[in-house]
Amino acid sequence: MAKIEQGNGVDLRGSPEKLTDNGKGNSYGSDPEVNGNVPGEKEVDKYGFSGGAQQHSSAEEIPTDVLRQRESKWLEMLNSWDKWMAKKHKKVKERCQKGIPPSLRGRAWLYLTGGKVKREQNQRKFQELDSKPGDPKWVDIIERDLHRQFPFHEMFEARGGHGQQDLFRVLKAYTLHRPEEGYCQAQAPIAAVLLMHMPAEDAFWVLVQICEKYLPGYYSSGLEAIQLDGEILYALLRRVSPVAHRHLKKHKLEPVLYMTEWFMCAFSRTLPWASVLRVWDMFLCEGVKILFRVGLVLLKCTLGSQEKLKTSQGLYETMELLRAIQPQYLREGFLVQEIIELGVSEKDIEKEHFAQLRRWKETHGDLHCKSPPRMHGAKAIITAEPPSRQDLKQRPTIIVQSPLATQTDGEREQDAKESAKTNKGKQKKTTLPPVETVNPYLSPSDPSLLLKHMTVQGSKESLSSAEHDTYL
Repeated sequence: MAKIEQGNGVDLRGSPEKLTDNGKGNSYGSDPEVNGNVPGEKEVDKYGFSGGAQQHSSAEEIPTDVLRQRESKWLEMLNSWDKWMAKKHKKVKERCQKGIPPSLRGRAWLYLTGGKVKREQNQRKFQELDSKPGDPKWVDIIERDLHRQFPFHEMFEARGGHGQQDLFRVLKAYTLHRPEEGYCQAQAPIAAVLLMHMPAEDAFWVLVQICEKYLPGYYSSGLEAIQLDGEILYALLRRVSPVAHRHLKKHKLEPVLYMTEWFMCAFSRTLPWASVLRVWDMFLCEGVKILFRVGLVLLKCTLGSQEKLKTSQGLYETMELLRAIQPQYLREGFLVQEIIELGVSEKDIEKEHFAQLRRWKETHGDLHCKSPPRMHGAKAIITAEPPSRQDLKQRPTIIVQSPLATQTDGEREQDAKESAKTNKGKQKKTTLPPVETVNPYLSPSDPSLLLKHMTVQGSKESLSSAEHDTYL
């Protein structure tokens, strides 16, 4: 199978004009339909998309009582994250497979990726990067890309709106954090998905973890890592679906021609939105094997039988089939079940990785990109870098001082005198205790879920900047 030589593959790092959408001549993301969005009515659905974007009809509805139970369980896990990951990781994985409650998805992703620990260990790092001007070369490309990311989502539809501003901040900060890598345009949809669920600082650290731990080398110049993973996917397909493998081999269809956008964007530009969220829940828990499983499922379902191949007797027809995968294979329920049942493990991926690495060295020489080792999910990340309890500490409870508690001494004295008259001479002050606002999702029947109180007095900051928990 012919390989794409260094520098001759798909270039996702240059100007937008180079980033064509599946060979159709559209700039990468410039066509609204590229992101699964179509123009329509202004009505916004529960995901924030207007005009029936992202094929939301495939979303599964969860009964409210079941959702509340899941929220309570996730709050318990997040409150003792290190213990759960050390002793009950299998249960965490099962709950990610069922789907993280939407109200807690942002915080769960932050914890799963280790972004929470990175943020705590590098306090004010994001603010420092955010205050710097950035490399003009990358700033120019980033600015031209902003409007291409989910243009029919309420966060990103307005040019210069808060969503695009935060997206710019996160992407620019990454180019300063990793100047040797700079900016890759496939990072933009990744960052945009994160910003839909968390504040900019949290999104930055999760992006860092995805780029460095989950998909190391994917966004470096030359795209060697994605080419290697393409060969791994192709080799695994031989076992999962020999029919699909023979068909791709017959027509010399290179993996990078159909899987580059899948993997580099973590399927955020390929699947219906409900399926994207479920795939990300599993991906950020279990690692890159989930992306391989999704790719293998799509290839098997689309090209896995002679009956399905009757209409794709050439390279072009096959590519068209993979660009427009039938909706029934993309539906949340079907796809998630197929992903869970597919028998491809981290061990299988690593075994094939070393085999493909040997072949690469034989044909290309040593890799130019020296990326860090790939971590296979949340368990591997927390094991490699054990966090302190302080790094994982949550502060979802906020105490707001009662307005009566801010009275002057004279006002309190006058109130005391009036109270004394009313209560037949009893001297009694009327200062009320602080009013406590507790996270409504904490279960009152389980006191272990209640965390230490933290008083915020005289703060002029918004809750999102003070606590980063408003996306609950």
